[in-house]
Amino acid sequence: MDVLSGSIDVRDLLPSGELDESSPLSAPDLRLLVDRLQIRSLRIKDKVRSYVLAHRAEFADLFSRCSLASASADDLTRSLSGALRLLSDRPLDHEIRDLVSEIRAKRRELEERREALEVVRAVSALHRRLASAREDLRAMRLVAAAEAVRDLKKGLSDADEEEGASVENEPAVFGFLRKEWAECLDELQEVLAKNVLNCFQFEPETNRLIVRSVSKVGDVHYIKLHQMLEAMEIVGVLDYGLARVADLLIKRVIITSITNKSINVLVEVHDEGSLASCEPILGIVPSSDLQEDLDGACLYSRLSQIVKFIYKFICFENALWMQCFGRLTWPRMADLIITHFLSKAVPDDASKIAGFQDVIKRTADFETFLKEMKLISSTDRNEEKLSYFAHDVEVHFASRKRNEILASARNYLLQFNYDLPPENMSSVSLQASDGGENLHGALKDACLSPTRVAKEFYHAARDALLLYRAVIPIKLGKKLESISQVAIIIHNECQYLYQENLGLAFEYRADFPSGLQKHAVFVDIALSFHQMAENILQKQVQLVVSSLREAIDGADGFQNTHQPQHYESAKFGIEQVFFIIEKAHIMWEPLMPASTYKRAMCSVMDYVFSGITRDMLLLDDLAAEETLQLQRLIQMTLENLSSLFESLIADVDEKERFLNQNTWNQLDKMMSSLPKFRKLAELYDMPLKSITATWESGELLSCGFTSSEVETFIKAIFADSPLRKECLQRIKSAND
Repeated sequence: MDVLSGSIDVRDLLPSGELDESSPLSAPDLRLLVDRLQIRSLRIKDKVRSYVLAHRAEFADLFSRCSLASASADDLTRSLSGALRLLSDRPLDHEIRDLVSEIRAKRRELEERREALEVVRAVSALHRRLASAREDLRAMRLVAAAEAVRDLKKGLSDADEEEGASVENEPAVFGFLRKEWAECLDELQEVLAKNVLNCFQFEPETNRLIVRSVSKVGDVHYIKLHQMLEAMEIVGVLDYGLARVADLLIKRVIITSITNKSINVLVEVHDEGSLASCEPILGIVPSSDLQEDLDGACLYSRLSQIVKFIYKFICFENALWMQCFGRLTWPRMADLIITHFLSKAVPDDASKIAGFQDVIKRTADFETFLKEMKLISSTDRNEEKLSYFAHDVEVHFASRKRNEILASARNYLLQFNYDLPPENMSSVSLQASDGGENLHGALKDACLSPTRVAKEFYHAARDALLLYRAVIPIKLGKKLESISQVAIIIHNECQYLYQENLGLAFEYRADFPSGLQKHAVFVDIALSFHQMAENILQKQVQLVVSSLREAIDGADGFQNTHQPQHYESAKFGIEQVFFIIEKAHIMWEPLMPASTYKRAMCSVMDYVFSGITRDMLLLDDLAAEETLQLQRLIQMTLENLSSLFESLIADVDEKERFLNQNTWNQLDKMMSSLPKFRKLAELYDMPLKSITATWESGELLSCGFTSSEVETFIKAIFADSPLRKECLQRIKSAND
């Protein structure tokens, strides 16, 4: 069969010389190839036939085995089909499955019954223990009842854990048990708190606190105080039980011992056999010895006796009970000591701070004693409230001085009377100077103090300044909104404080402690006072200007002044203007600094000149007599204000006032509208050509006139003519 093992290569069937693999076969080649393939096929068939005939026995045996295997497979198939039919007729797997499910259900039911039995046993046990606790409570076996209640709480918690369910999904019976347990706990708690309080009796007539070691309940039961405290500790309500006792001692004993220096504390013990059976009495009696308690020795001695009494006869020398009592009393006790002794013992003078060391030592010794008595913790430094306060005496001293400075400043600001008669107004401005002395005093103390104290003085100085800025606008609000001398006084004070604050940092920074030097700043406050002063001054000027506006408006624009009625109206308006300015002059000049007065008065008068000039230049079609009246009104205005001009140029020699142009030049520089106002009076008396020449020379322009104003003025005074047209054209040309 080797001939079948290989493949037939077409190239072997063609002549090697005639084969060209890159070109297709021709028809003769294909026919040759077919013939040779047929010959090869016949050869293969002959070889196969010869091989089969040579191995006939082997092939017969192979075919026989295949037939037997096929018959065996058919028998196996028939057997398997019979078995499957047998199983289908009798469903044994269903029976087995049902049996397994039944066994599983029985086991689950058995487990549930077992768990239910355990729950019943647990509930029964808890109920018996709860009944026992109630029985102990009725029999006043309070310690046993407390232990039972404590164990019941743990038992209920363990039952919940065994159930593995939340409170919402737990059996209802546990909710009922828990409710009964809570009611039992509340009842026990009330019984304990009530009977503990009954062991304490305070007699106001004799100021005695009697502690009875046994409390009587009804006619049968007697409960010892230490047993009640033990029971409260067991159930965790010691704080609740001692709260009212602690409150009684604070109100009746400790407050009196701290606030009243003329008392002594006495302790009496009756029937002293043991701590659990004696009846101690804590008495507060008057003392005839009224020695001054400067270092707190007497105070701390009284309080030490009270603490010893509590430790021995109330807490029965039990450290845990004493710590609980301390948590209830110490915060209030410490606050009382600080308020009524330590804060008052803080020196009022820096030189006495060194003498406060005795107080610091006494305070530290007292707190050490409290730690020994377990009233306060020996490890928690936060409970050393008295020592912390005492060691910060310098800060407290500075804080007190700061409060005193602010209180003094506030009272001074609120009580100071600004409404003084004019003859006393000069003394009012000294207020800021007096306040400044107090300010400098605080800063001088800051230079001599440690950093922490210096910061308090520094902030006191700043706060006093800020207090002025906050109080004055509210206290004097109405006066600052009206024309008043009070407003000028406040303006002067703000200016004074502005100048003082600018120099404070430079004056004291080098002497401040190093920790304060970089942080000491006053320039921000200085700028605020400067702005406050400017706002007040501008408000006063605006109020005066508003009054002047009404007076000028009353002149009705200075129209038709050639008519007597209108002239009198305009004249009255001018007189009102003078009256208002004169009133401002009388009010401002005595109080304002010269430079401020000049600035304010020039602003007011400048408004008058510009306002009158503006109204007169708006007039048209003026008669000759009308121009004379307008000129007369301008001259009257200047004459009325001549005395005010003198107040503005007080440095000019008396003989030279208004006698030379130099004086007017000074006034023109102060008020930009004055030269225009004066020039307008001259224009009313000038011919047309002179007016035109004056414009061309630039004189009118330098006085503040515009070309349109000059043109309007010419049209209002001079009738239309070739000369007027020529002059108007010249003005336009000069302007171009």
